[in-house]
Amino acid sequence: MHVRDSTTSDLPALVDLTIEVFRPLFTGSLLELRPEVTRHDHGQWEDDYRAEVPSLLDPEHERFITLAEVDGRIAGFVGWDVIDSTSGRFEMVAVHPAARRTGVARTLCATVIDRLQERGVEVVHIGTGGDDFHAPARALYESLGFTALPTVDYARALSGSGSGR
Repeated sequence: MHVRDSTTSDLPALVDLTIEVFRPLFTGSLLELRPEVTRHDHGQWEDDYRAEVPSLLDPEHERFITLAEVDGRIAGFVGWDVIDSTSGRFEMVAVHPAARRTGVARTLCATVIDRLQERGVEVVHIGTGGDDFHAPARALYESLGFTALPTVDYARALSGSGSGR
């Protein structure tokens, strides 16, 4: 496995990887949970990723992507940033389905944690879902010493089926 900083030439492949990785979430578990909310919030999820992934790489504004290659192919990446001089955030973690459970995510996360420490960051944050799709990610983050903080995000459709009335 080779870990390196991403360049702008990697971005099309990273977008494609992200769409492949998260397709089961947006076409399966999220859609089944509350279809009207998912369609509203994530109806254009592929286009959202086409815009979001390139925005993760902006070194002038302390936004970086660290990626891992296996056999010359991108196996996964972490988009991360430094929020202020002492806080950092993992913005996105994506690992190709064929590379899961091979140490790619753990290696990438550990590398980024080291990079954040080198920059003087004292606290690192990452958000993830509480659903079954994200269970492996939660287990990884906890094994790396992250602690889940209690937060709740409610959603309600105001029209159509499932309006809550």
